Amino acid sequence: MLDTIFLTEVFLDNVQINFDSEALWLMNIVLALVMFGIALEISVNDFKQLWVKPKPVLVGFFSQFFLLPAITFILVYFLRPYPSVALGMFMVAACPGGNISNYITHLAGGNTALSVCLTAIATLVAIFMTPFNLEFWGGMYPPTAELLNSVAIEPIEMVKLVALLLGVPLILGMLMNHWKPSLSNKLAKVFKIVSLVFFIFLVFLALAKNITVFLDYILYIFWIVLIHNLMAFLGGYSLSKIFRLDSKNTRSITIETGIQNSGLGLLLIFTFFDGLGGMALLAAFWGIWHMVSGLLLASYWNFKPLKGKKLA
Repeated sequence: MLDTIFLTEVFLDNVQINFDSEALWLMNIVLALVMFGIALEISVNDFKQLWVKPKPVLVGFFSQFFLLPAITFILVYFLRPYPSVALGMFMVAACPGGNISNYITHLAGGNTALSVCLTAIATLVAIFMTPFNLEFWGGMYPPTAELLNSVAIEPIEMVKLVALLLGVPLILGMLMNHWKPSLSNKLAKVFKIVSLVFFIFLVFLALAKNITVFLDYILYIFWIVLIHNLMAFLGGYSLSKIFRLDSKNTRSITIETGIQNSGLGLLLIFTFFDGLGGMALLAAFWGIWHMVSGLLLASYWNFKPLKGKKLA
């Protein structure tokens, strides 16, 4: 029995996901278009929240880039998943908020302006924080540190790619919003729907091309994704309550923490880790599940009246 588990673990860590270079380039383009669509609704005024009401923004920033990676490290330490799965968890936690977080926040009755502000800030900061958090937290856990050393990725190269995929579309979208606001608002609705649907299609295409692998390992991966995602939501919610934020801001930060840009994570995994099995499986399952869990949470909150006075 122990030999079977050991062989399964070794096999999983060496599984390579079938995802060709053409599909990878297509994912690059779609992710950039998704970010451009989001940026069409972001203006410089959104960043002013940081100065006018900094508390919710700072709490949200801390929750995304410090609390979630720390929670992930604790989960990895106690769950002891396969090394490549653990590294996938660190990758997801290192990514900025997901591209549907603004929509889910609006559906949940949260502070959409705060969500947009956090998306803009997280997108810019992720250029440096995503590579840093992956290296730092992955390097803290010996099995994943060994994987990182074997791959020997260059953080600067990852910074360049993240900047190209997130930073450039964000700036271009904001510039267009500044110069052509009416056109930007019209395009934003189209971009957000079409690009998101197309991106979901790509994720399911990857699943379809590797259906045997995903079915073989769903029992090893999916429960970890459920726990990880639940702890992300609880972490954002608890931190907001500790800092006595009102219900609208609490909902926004909870969603921003639990909805991660796993699409970016998948792209980085295919680019720098050759589609390492456990990493890609974890990120792909997260990409599907966080949409389901986010919509379920938003639907629940949508029928639950907001309570409490605004404290921040």
